[in-house]
Amino acid sequence: MSRSWERKVRKNMGKLNKDRKKHGAGQIVLNAEKKDKFTGRNFVLPSLLIVFVLFYIIVFSTSPDFKSDGMFWLTIGCYFALAALFFFRRPYLTIGKDYVQSRRMMGDRRLGAKDIKSIRVQKGYVTILPQKGAGWMFSRTLNRFKTDEMADKLKTFAATYNIPFEQQ
Repeated sequence: MSRSWERKVRKNMGKLNKDRKKHGAGQIVLNAEKKDKFTGRNFVLPSLLIVFVLFYIIVFSTSPDFKSDGMFWLTIGCYFALAALFFFRRPYLTIGKDYVQSRRMMGDRRLGAKDIKSIRVQKGYVTILPQKGAGWMFSRTLNRFKTDEMADKLKTFAATYNIPFEQQ
């Protein structure tokens, strides 16, 4: 099929789904790809930021030269906003047909099956090692991921694409 035809189909499907949503009907998905998404919750970094802000407030407010100006409260507000951003941007791992995708510090990253060197699973931890760069670690204790379910899905993914899978 030509790309213009695919764009027309996608555009018309979007209009149709919008109309169906207005009328309370379910959406139609054309050639939907089956993917598994595992979400966690980041609470360690926001907690550390809030502790840092409280320490900042205590240290500066006990100083004899302390003046409560707008810049001080703007700094406090920015740190709280940063903590909220890290808390509400949930980390995830999506296992698609021939890729894995996750939110890294600098945005969403996708690894194709050919870009994965190996997958390691330990109790409470899942690590995906790419060909280049640092490994992707998903932890039950730090980010509240369901690592047992992730390990099962990644095991079938690794078997499909002949990726070395280590379980310790």
